[in-house]
Amino acid sequence: MHVVFGANGRAGGETAHALIERGEAVRVAVRRPEQGEAWKARGADVAVASIDDANAVSAALEGATAAFLFNPPPVAGDPFAQATQVGSALAEAVRRTHLPRAVVLSSVGAQHETGTGIIATLHQMEGALAGAASATVFLRPGYFVETWSEVAEAAVAGGTLPTFLEPDQKIPMVSTIDVGRTAAQLMCENWSGPRVVELGGPEDWSARDVAMAFADVLGRPVAPAFVPPEQRAAVLAEVGLPATVATALLGMYEGIASGRVARADGTEHRRGTTSLATAVARIITKIQAAT
Repeated sequence: MHVVFGANGRAGGETAHALIERGEAVRVAVRRPEQGEAWKARGADVAVASIDDANAVSAALEGATAAFLFNPPPVAGDPFAQATQVGSALAEAVRRTHLPRAVVLSSVGAQHETGTGIIATLHQMEGALAGAASATVFLRPGYFVETWSEVAEAAVAGGTLPTFLEPDQKIPMVSTIDVGRTAAQLMCENWSGPRVVELGGPEDWSARDVAMAFADVLGRPVAPAFVPPEQRAAVLAEVGLPATVATALLGMYEGIASGRVARADGTEHRRGTTSLATAVARIITKIQAAT
């Protein structure tokens, strides 16, 4: 039995889908019963568990041969305190249930304790879960292509793609389609001890590359619109992001710009197969379907 936390999110959902497509037995862990109905329809088992509750996580992990674990994106409060609480609960549950294999969602740049903003919470998670399972993979993907869905309406409606990334700085990016496929593959493999797997797309991309992909799919010009650092806090405040979370998020973009959020030496590197055009086309399709 493969257990997936965060199945209603981007990476967790793709992981659960990939496992089901492989014909594996899957249990998804969700916060509320109604969130599991669609997964039941696909043949998955459903457990209701809050990821910061060690007892609930332990119950969800009973009988698991492998699990996909993650730290939910913070929406309020102190992101670092949340990571400490979640990491502690997950580690306790993993040890309690003697979980054979764990795939822990992390990020490129998580090798650093500081200087990476919100990614430093994943450094905390890696530390908390190191050695908890018999075998653990820390899966470090690059910047999710699907993150651009948060500003995609501007590209669709107005031909501009707002970005906190320098338009021509190429960085590791990857579609969550590939994250899910890779996580599922790792969960089905046999290995021992700790591993770090860094994952990118078929090639590194820039914000300008993403804008060009939007332009190609839409059939009209789309240009990146760089938001300078001094304007970013106001932008995040306008969308209602709490200051503590915004500060950590902005730190990540500073880390990307400085080159600190980058691949680590001595780790296993993989590349996915999902093209930028394919991932962007899916983003646009969802937007158009919702209007």
